[in-house]
Amino acid sequence: MTAILILAQIGGAVPSSARELIMESTTTTKVVLGILAFLSLLSWAVMFGARRELRKAMRAAESFRREFERTSGLDEASNLAKHAAPTALPRLFLRGVRFVADTRVINRQSRDLPSGAGTATVDASLTGSQIETLHLVLETEANAERDRLGRYLPWLATIGSVSPLIGLLGTVLGVIHSFIGIATHGSGNLSAVAPGVAEALIATAAALAVAIPATFGYNIFANRLNRLDGIMDSFGTAIVAMLVREGHI
Repeated sequence: MTAILILAQIGGAVPSSARELIMESTTTTKVVLGILAFLSLLSWAVMFGARRELRKAMRAAESFRREFERTSGLDEASNLAKHAAPTALPRLFLRGVRFVADTRVINRQSRDLPSGAGTATVDASLTGSQIETLHLVLETEANAERDRLGRYLPWLATIGSVSPLIGLLGTVLGVIHSFIGIATHGSGNLSAVAPGVAEALIATAAALAVAIPATFGYNIFANRLNRLDGIMDSFGTAIVAMLVREGHI
């Protein structure tokens, strides 16, 4: 007889579907679920956008690097960069070459040499501090490109860390509601406890459904961004090597 009463209480207390459970939940729980739904849509939008941008940037970087390695000299590489799409590696190359050209002009002027003088070694050389500055310029340009491509990734990290806390808030509120049900009905039977506990579980499940994809997406795209950063770093070294080989620094 006791088992029959318990089953009857369960059937009368818990809705028959998740949709009914959400529709019959308290206003506070609906607000929590609404916030989680918004965060989920935002995280998926960021992931699709980041996937498209990073894939495009990686393909452009690999393509330009292969073409750059086939060039025979600085003039051909400069022509290639000027006619290429304005992506990470062409911008990095043009920024480095422009810095070297401007620095050589300054060195020439500081030595009181005429602008039409021959290409003496002293005219073409850069000081040690200027070469270090060139490395910093290339690093700054690479960091700017990285920041541009990864500008929305912190949203994924934020959503992945905040969503469980919002779900925990919904869980606590659901448990509070269940205790209010106990106090209202004057007993701790399933009819009083089950609705609040069910709401708590719904909030927790929704929070995990938001946080898990966002965390996976952040780690995957951060790894791809690190790979692109490595490509830009090695390409900066190749730029300096070409400038040294051509006698510009």
